[in-house]
Amino acid sequence: MEPIILASSSPRRQEILKRMNIPFIVMPSNQEESFPADLEPHKVSEYLAEQKLQNVLKQLGTKEQEVSWILSADTTIILNGKIYGKPKDVEEAEQFLKDFQGKTHEVVTAVNLYNGTLHAHTSRTVTTKVTMAAMNQEEIDWYLGTGEWHGVAGAYRIQGLASCFIKKIEGTDSCVMGLPIFELYDMLREQNYSIIQ
Repeated sequence: MEPIILASSSPRRQEILKRMNIPFIVMPSNQEESFPADLEPHKVSEYLAEQKLQNVLKQLGTKEQEVSWILSADTTIILNGKIYGKPKDVEEAEQFLKDFQGKTHEVVTAVNLYNGTLHAHTSRTVTTKVTMAAMNQEEIDWYLGTGEWHGVAGAYRIQGLASCFIKKIEGTDSCVMGLPIFELYDMLREQNYSIIQ
């Protein structure tokens, strides 16, 4: 299998690719994660995933002819029309958890796959609904103390201790982790990239 350039430094995305036995090279996008203020919240992930892909293509420059595959993705969390990104500090992480507890929010992940042979790319966007149980202050403080909130959208990791508070999921946990496995596999299969050896 040809290695895929992963336009992300996310350990979760790397973990999913390893799980699928897909060889990859990490080449994070240095694109600032900003988007037009009037962009509809559910379109933000698509916009940012596209920006990340274009940024990595630009970084590669003239080497683009040699690029076989690039994979980019972006995940946003939405509650009542508000986007929750990565918390800047523990106080913001606490506020995120207080906002989510006892409610259902949406996790939107967009995935782009660039085929260097065809100089074309396909994209998919997946939404998963996550319902968090009501949490008391002691539970919130305990979770914040684990440090899992660092560097993740929404201040929680579904594959970690946050699963203690996930009451219901409508969709897939891989979407919440930042790389929907079924959609990725389907895109690879469409492009004749086989992971079956």
